[in-house]
Amino acid sequence: MFPGADEYDIDVEVSDREVERLLSVTPADVSAAPELTFARNVFVPLTTACRYTCTYCTYYDVPGEASLLAPEEVRERCRVGADAGCTEALFTFGDKPDDRYTAIHDQLAEWGYDSIVDYHERACEIALEEGLLPHSNPGDLAEAEFRRLRDVNASMGVMLETTADVDAHAGSRRKTPGQRLHTIRAAGEARVPFTTGILVGIGEGWRDRAESLLAIRALHERYGHVQEVIVQPVTPNERSDFEAPSTATMRRVTAMARAALPAEVSVQSPPNLAPVGDLLDCGVDDLGGVSPVTDDYINPDYAWPALDELRAVADAGGVPLHERLPTHERYLPEEHRRAGFDGDPEPGRWLHGRIPDALAREDVHGARFRGVARRDAPLPV
Repeated sequence: MFPGADEYDIDVEVSDREVERLLSVTPADVSAAPELTFARNVFVPLTTACRYTCTYCTYYDVPGEASLLAPEEVRERCRVGADAGCTEALFTFGDKPDDRYTAIHDQLAEWGYDSIVDYHERACEIALEEGLLPHSNPGDLAEAEFRRLRDVNASMGVMLETTADVDAHAGSRRKTPGQRLHTIRAAGEARVPFTTGILVGIGEGWRDRAESLLAIRALHERYGHVQEVIVQPVTPNERSDFEAPSTATMRRVTAMARAALPAEVSVQSPPNLAPVGDLLDCGVDDLGGVSPVTDDYINPDYAWPALDELRAVADAGGVPLHERLPTHERYLPEEHRRAGFDGDPEPGRWLHGRIPDALAREDVHGARFRGVARRDAPLPV
């Protein structure tokens, strides 16, 4: 049983037989993907207030120092991103601010919002107004919150990180595997196209990595909602004394992810954090969101590669590079898929609220979305 599972009634089990199978996987046991994809995005760090205090994280700020973007700042960032040809507004968060963040709560109240979820919904509306599709990583949510936010999000995500009980999550404000699995399950119940992943090198062992990947697979097999799984190395920073995992470690765990997951689920490797060129033969087929206009606010010491660098990685691996929307193709309505694409039999049930209308807009933004979906624009920019 995973730590915290009882509290959230998590009914996810992994078999010892499957764990042992994964532990025997090597890069030689998987095949290279036939292509690489990425999304062009703009980072919108809505708040750095977080109820958790993970020891490896430089994103959160302590009470009194945490930031909260104003509506006009959200709009300006989104406008810049849309002008740069982005399709995705990536909303990054600290998890819901707790009672320690009085200044954040006071500011939200002054703007007329009862909670960060209320404000987040409005921020996503601003992104849609400016011609971007929101993809949000708002931390742990309940199903009702997912159902509310799915109307203004093309996709959402949260990192599982690990199913292990690690010291990196220790403390009175710890995140637990049970809570994260509950969030991933809630997203499935709400039919939200979802991104999750594991964090490599925070004190977990090889068996923990296998169990984490199998737990993600189990939830995807139940709901069909996991579009990609990130295999992310921990990175050294001012708060963390964890060493970055070796290339050999990343090759093995990436191959494990490819072997563990169904073929339709992408294995993602972040190109500013991982040695992507050394991982292509391990099954990586996606590079995640890459921004031409903003920093990686989660890992500010690690700059995004330029588009020509992504092309060079793909060329070296002998595979084509394609741009995608934040919603992967199998979750899109049939009219926005490439001809002959075989995906979910009920694609219309995956996008909600204002998102189908955004894809159908008869303006430059709608044309950009549809061009990316068809793979005939705007990659050359």
